[in-house]
Amino acid sequence: MEIEKYRELIQSIIEKHSSCGSDDGEIETEIACDIKRDRYLMFHVGWRGERRVYGCVIHIDIKEDKIWIQRDGTEVGIANELIEVGVPKSDIVLGYRSPYMRKFTLVGGGLGDRPSQTPVFDEQYN
Repeated sequence: MEIEKYRELIQSIIEKHSSCGSDDGEIETEIACDIKRDRYLMFHVGWRGERRVYGCVIHIDIKEDKIWIQRDGTEVGIANELIEVGVPKSDIVLGYRSPYMRKFTLVGGGLGDRPSQTPVFDEQYN
């Protein structure tokens, strides 16, 4: 796939997840898309009572024609969503996993190159 298509897919996935925010009016969901540097983020900012809420939920980069998932705080899994819309597993890198562990994943040159494998992503590692 071409980079422009990846940009569109990533932005649409982030937009979809940002609309699933909490009913707590004191916490905002913000999106930051830096198209020039190919960085895409979704984070929460606000207050829950006297407790500050600030955190990155999704962070995706496009580097060297691959989609790098740096942070995935979703239940579904960004990689699973990308695969569903046709992104080749070889173009997805789980940046939140160590370089050593990436070779055991089902994407980005890991076990996913074997045709008998299907995508399975452990939520506990996101």
